[in-house]
Order: sequence, then C-alpha cells, then structure tokens
Amino acid sequence: MLSQQEISDRFEIQDLVFRYSQLVDARALDELRELFTEDAHVDYSAFGGSVGNLDETLDFLKASLTRELFPNSQHLNANVQVEVSGDSAKGRVMCLNPMEMSLPDGGTQIFFLGLWYLDEYRRTSTGWRFSRREEEKSWVFNTPDFMNL
Repeated sequence: MLSQQEISDRFEIQDLVFRYSQLVDARALDELRELFTEDAHVDYSAFGGSVGNLDETLDFLKASLTRELFPNSQHLNANVQVEVSGDSAKGRVMCLNPMEMSLPDGGTQIFFLGLWYLDEYRRTSTGWRFSRREEEKSWVFNTPDFMNL
C-alpha cells in the first residue's frame, strides 16, 4: 500500500509533467526554468534536438519552436509511471505530439510524433523538479519530406 507521502509525491510529479507540456505548447519557454534543477541534463537527440544543460536546452527550444515554424502543437501525456525513492524519483511518460508545421510554399502540414520521456526528478525546497529529461523515439507519422526524423 502506498503511503500518503508517496501518493502526494506522485501527484506533484504528474503535475510537473503536465505543466512542462503546457508551457512548451504555450511557448512560455522561460517559465520552464522553474521546472528543472539548476544542474539538469536534457537530451532531445532522439528527434535531432539538443543535448545539454538547461541554458542550452532553452536556447534550442527558443530557436526551434517558433510560432512561425510551428504555429500549433500539443503534447498529450499518458501512462505516467513514477517510482519514488525518498527525495528522488524516476519516470517514464508516454507522449503523443501532433504539430502543425509551416511549409516553404506557404501552406502547413500536420504531423505526429510518438515518444517516451525518460525522466529523473528531485525534491527541492520549492517542490519536485526535473533533474534529467530524455526523449526516446517511438514513431513518426506524416512528417514533411524534408525532415529527417
């Protein structure tokens, strides 16, 4: 049976996961800083993205997730699996990510990414934070021809 503390921890981590997706889709990228530890490591290489610390990750997201290139996106999370061990935890989170991309001819195309987030979390004085986040590619659908995913 789960303790009340572990139930609370799991809900807080789940809220952290959902808040991340909400901020990315809203392009409120500077606010992501509040969700990560200062020494966080982020690996988006599964889809050709950056690997590095939080500053490098935010720079990458700001340069690549512009409204001009990706007018709309959603990160739909499910199967949030969390294992809490004291002040640290590990998680595996399923994500379905439909995105609208602007094309060179002026049109747009909707494509889908299926992925898992492999996470490590740490309890801090301000709550649970990501200490590591890594994307694991599952599948892609309908990506524009010029994308090499």
